[in-house]
Amino acid sequence: MATSTLTPAVDLLHQALQSNIIPNQEFLLQGSILDSAAEHLLHRLRGLCDNVDTGPETFSDYEMCLSLKVPNEKAPVMTLRVRKAQDVDAPYQLRYIGQPELGDRTRPTLVRSSLDIACSPHVVDFLTEMGFRVDFEYITKGYMFRKGRMKVTVSKIFKVNSAEPISQSYLVELSVLAPTGQDAIAEDMRIFAEQLKPLVQLEKIDYKRFAQMP
Repeated sequence: MATSTLTPAVDLLHQALQSNIIPNQEFLLQGSILDSAAEHLLHRLRGLCDNVDTGPETFSDYEMCLSLKVPNEKAPVMTLRVRKAQDVDAPYQLRYIGQPELGDRTRPTLVRSSLDIACSPHVVDFLTEMGFRVDFEYITKGYMFRKGRMKVTVSKIFKVNSAEPISQSYLVELSVLAPTGQDAIAEDMRIFAEQLKPLVQLEKIDYKRFAQMP
């Protein structure tokens, strides 16, 4: 009976992937702004974004990064993230983030594979049993705005069990989750990011460059 139930589900998932209706790509721009200028950025976002009447949503999330490694290999086989909202009653979120695509260098945004799945509180125990180990954990608190499909977050990062943020600036992220093949959204993001200048410069961040720093 379990097999007969699973087969149609797998077929439906395969059809959804073939039809490009699953949002499995993240388009991303990132930047930062000092605490002293953050209120000016929030004011501009209130005027530009959709939730102008109700104001921005606030969020407080706990997040951990877990990796699966094999002996004698420095790079992990796989890295996953687990997120839990601290301010609302919501399921745990399991997230896979792939490596940035190398594609066209003139593309306005970073593009990477991304899959988000709601799961139960036992997900960390499950991953630990599979061999995953926690690399790091942190708390993010901030504001979230929406402009159509685009999401803008302005947040501070805290160490776990600490009331002090790790820096005197806010992380600013502009992102869209979309199915494969919707590259036109990157140009919409570039235009929106231009409207936030000179308060914040949103860019494609090359994480490999940081990895190569001494």
